[in-house]
Amino acid sequence: MTGLDRRQLLRGAVALGGTAALAGPALPAQAATATPAAGAAAAAAPAGFPSYEYIGTPFTKTNLIYPPSRREVIFPCIRGVYDKISNPLGRYYLYYAPHENPGGICLAYGNTLDGKFTEYPNNPIVSNTWLPHYDTVPHVSSPHVNWDAATRRFLLYFHGNNATTRLATSANGIDFTYHSIVLDTSDVPGSSEASYARVFEHTVAGKNNKYVMLFMVNISGVRRICWGWSGDGRTWTHSPTPLINPEPDGEPNVSGPHLLKRNGTAYVVYHGSSGNMYIADVGLNFNRETHLGVFHTPLPTIPDRGRSAAPSFGTDRGVSYMFYEAGDRLNATIAVAREVSTGTA
Repeated sequence: MTGLDRRQLLRGAVALGGTAALAGPALPAQAATATPAAGAAAAAAPAGFPSYEYIGTPFTKTNLIYPPSRREVIFPCIRGVYDKISNPLGRYYLYYAPHENPGGICLAYGNTLDGKFTEYPNNPIVSNTWLPHYDTVPHVSSPHVNWDAATRRFLLYFHGNNATTRLATSANGIDFTYHSIVLDTSDVPGSSEASYARVFEHTVAGKNNKYVMLFMVNISGVRRICWGWSGDGRTWTHSPTPLINPEPDGEPNVSGPHLLKRNGTAYVVYHGSSGNMYIADVGLNFNRETHLGVFHTPLPTIPDRGRSAAPSFGTDRGVSYMFYEAGDRLNATIAVAREVSTGTA
């Protein structure tokens, strides 16, 4: 693949919540939907970020069995499972979903992060009807999966509908048991949406917690990022005060948060309505909001088409990979980028 996508990602960042990455052969041509034209470097970002090259897509969206419309797949969550369960389908599980109704939590699997993934034949593994727990919500989407070592269970967080985030658990990462609602709009007064949650292992002073949750809320028509904390990943307390606001970035809305830790502090990466990704320093105790600017400027060509969002990434042997949502809303696909060089301070 020839097109360069200059991605600005924290070098050596710890991808929390169990994300794994593995260096390997380049994505085969059949795994990519198309090759973009050569891209210019993204706008300057905070010091220490390397460049990334778009290397392809983990599968060809138009070949998927599910969703039948094949219009969009969003919100990738990549997890290494080879060291957690016996006889997995592959070394890595990739969770994703459409957002258009009825949605559906989906799975693909592969043996390298820069190789082709195979669609699980019985998708969706979670649908928009799950009796007696809920009865045909408009859609379920935005899967985020963690491994809880204490109970040896995968924890799947997903939203459905936009006002409610739910939890299901699994021993094998495929067959899930419904657990509970872990977030809804009553947890953030004045909000009408509470979704796109990601959960990470991170302790905050005075909270007696093991996990934090980052999620999007809609307050009076403006989407902001809030957070919560939990000792077990199942019972949650949520802050009513937004952690990240869109106004300092000149955006009307922000969403798709992801937590990174580096240099003795914590960062949140998120995307705005413009299609850019941004980064803010929130401190280890989530007690500040220092906006640092653009984290990634999307390519105008495929696959980004001016919009990139919802990254899931990790590092292995010093090489970082990023799975991300690429493309315009309701027509997006999953893309993969790989670190190719180091930025300068």
